[in-house]
Amino acid sequence: MKAMTMNLDQAIRERRSIRGFSDEPVSRAVLEEVLEIANFAPSSMNTQPWHFHVLTGEVLDNVRRGNSERMLAGIEPSREIAAHGDYAGVHRQRQVEIAKQLFAAMGIAREDAERRQDWVMRGFRQFDAPVSVVVTYDKALDDHGPVAIFDAGAATYGLVLAAWSRGLGAVINGQGIMQSPVVRECADIPEDQVILTCVALGWPDEKFAANGVKSVRRGLGENTSFQGFDEDGQGRRATAR
Repeated sequence: MKAMTMNLDQAIRERRSIRGFSDEPVSRAVLEEVLEIANFAPSSMNTQPWHFHVLTGEVLDNVRRGNSERMLAGIEPSREIAAHGDYAGVHRQRQVEIAKQLFAAMGIAREDAERRQDWVMRGFRQFDAPVSVVVTYDKALDDHGPVAIFDAGAATYGLVLAAWSRGLGAVINGQGIMQSPVVRECADIPEDQVILTCVALGWPDEKFAANGVKSVRRGLGENTSFQGFDEDGQGRRATAR
């Protein structure tokens, strides 16, 4: 499939998480183009702490298998960053809302335990995507607080936007690295890097119903404040010292 680009505003507004992929492979040339764009993300003091480990074929199959088998066996998740735990309040509400949207799109009833379990396992299989990009950051920066995670997150968002602008679908997927020891071994990730997350990536399956789901976003009135503007909404110059 030929990769086509779109403008930045369009990519940001139209992007949505893709959880169903076609069997068409993604060329290394397109992946390198996407990752080169992501590499321009800003970082604290120009530290550029992120690394991208691009997996496909047998390597990715081994990660999927090990991740799924361990989860089905009841082995506790083993991630290398702090788990977010159970959400509460409005954050739990938003989590439930997107789950309802996805299950409705897929026709999965509340009482259908088997299909709900299958949906969860899709996440551990990285949604059967043809490519997974495992995002890591330099472990040496752990002593400097969470800023390296913030920076790697910026690079990850850049990756997803660059992919979307070229027609590729992606979903940032913490479930895919839930058993991080498996990922580290299969992908030969160096010990001086911390596994942060992964991005399932590929050409979208247009027939997969959940791919049409887009989460509802808050308006600026709910999450933004403006200070120091005049009555006409104009910013003021900083006072000279």
